[in-house]
Amino acid sequence: MIKRIKHLAIAVADLDVAVDGYKALLGVDNPRRYDWEQGQSREAHFDWGEVELQLCQSTVPDGRFAQHIARSGEGLQHVCLEVDDIEASIAKAVEAGAELKPCKACDTVGPHAHSEGWVAFLAGQAVPGLEVEFMQVYKDGERPAEVATGV
Repeated sequence: MIKRIKHLAIAVADLDVAVDGYKALLGVDNPRRYDWEQGQSREAHFDWGEVELQLCQSTVPDGRFAQHIARSGEGLQHVCLEVDDIEASIAKAVEAGAELKPCKACDTVGPHAHSEGWVAFLAGQAVPGLEVEFMQVYKDGERPAEVATGV
């Protein structure tokens, strides 16, 4: 079952310019900044009401956010939906015709450990107009020791 929108990942060409715009126009304050080597991205995360916005800039020319910008321009790259049970959510989506795709940061298909929870990505636009990530957020003590924190 989907609990809420966890975050919106927004592909931007220049993280610093984008952060300045969000600060000036939307009044966001104190974004949490990350240089994520594994994800080949620079990111700024901030809370916007009950949803986290993640501004994401590729650090390599062929990175996933640069590819998105080349295809569609700057904008929403994916929506992350927090779910109670990632296996059940995947099964329901696959039963309805969706397919899974590899995580661009890990090259793993299906549910796998990430910094904030277990994640999996649907291929293409399984839901018209949206790239979808499912995340089952870790409960206290569930984060695997080998998983990096911070992004």
